[in-house]
Amino acid sequence: MPENASSLRTPPWSVRPGARTWRCAPAPAEVRDFHTALPGYSPTPLTELPPLAAESGVGRVFVKDESCRLGLPAFKALGASWAVHRALAERAASGEGSGPVTLVTATDGNHGRAVARTARLLGQRAHVFVPRGVHPRAVAAVAGEQAKVTEVSGSYDEAVRRAAEAVAAPDAILVQDTAWPGYERIPGWIVEGYSTLCAEIDEQLVAEGVAGGPDLVSIPVGVGSLAQAVVTHYRSRLSGRTPALLSVEPEAAACVLESLILGEPVSVTTGETVMAGLNCGTPSSIAWPYLRGGLDAAIAVPDAGSARAADHLSALGVSSGPCGAAALAGLRAALTGAGAEERRTALGLGPSSVVVLLSTEGPAANPHSTLDR
Repeated sequence: MPENASSLRTPPWSVRPGARTWRCAPAPAEVRDFHTALPGYSPTPLTELPPLAAESGVGRVFVKDESCRLGLPAFKALGASWAVHRALAERAASGEGSGPVTLVTATDGNHGRAVARTARLLGQRAHVFVPRGVHPRAVAAVAGEQAKVTEVSGSYDEAVRRAAEAVAAPDAILVQDTAWPGYERIPGWIVEGYSTLCAEIDEQLVAEGVAGGPDLVSIPVGVGSLAQAVVTHYRSRLSGRTPALLSVEPEAAACVLESLILGEPVSVTTGETVMAGLNCGTPSSIAWPYLRGGLDAAIAVPDAGSARAADHLSALGVSSGPCGAAALAGLRAALTGAGAEERRTALGLGPSSVVVLLSTEGPAANPHSTLDR
């Protein structure tokens, strides 16, 4: 579809009035202390981009750049490191044994590499299941962390099922970043790990003269774990602004948007998308109550929109892959096309608003972004 034709259509969209009044408990404070003690830890950049503010008709736009997080090209190391730390500490406390374990997971790329890196640094083993559609260079990067890689011919949901089935031996631990009934504690720790990203944003905005926090945060979404962490952070605050929260998904895999529209978690059939890390068909069971309660709106974007956003961010000096650039693509989709004024009003955006875009990965995390389109 030509760009001018696409801009005239109404994007897939859902809005929930009253989400800013929803409240929940905060993430544990000790998560940040754990991360700051890790070798190589430093806050990732929060970069202000005035051209995006002018384009969007808002006061200021900042991009949280996760293209290098603890030596990896995406934010996932925050959740994997904290969850593995908790799981191994619990195992040691229970007396289950002090020998090496195998950390098992399924991944669209970034989470699996983060689990494999954590395993390698801790002297553990890793076994990673990878669904179809993940670029060979991303698969090779997981294997490069000394992980055993099993490629699955089916979807991400199928890879998750295979990983869960593989955890039969007593020395294996499933470290999955999506939850389902009966498997929720470790995914919950992963979500807690992501809270460090939000705490950094608070501090960085204060340094930029934005003491009250943002007015809108745009969040790329796969199964919803990062969005759960963002909702938890902002919907547990007792002071400061209560921002609007916007989730962004590929049109080919909009399971959260479809669930919000139907009012209950559902699975969708996913298609091909360059936003490989967001190509998920089922919301996480523990994320769903937070997404339903605390998200102001959800939108789905086409691959072309994400690709253009990645190119624009690169031109402005921010290294972003297609999943990370989805945050900008979602903002653009919300503020243009048929019904744009209603969507702007629903998000509470005005000429002085402060917007934060979560760019969750760099191009190296998903080579489709610049090398193959």
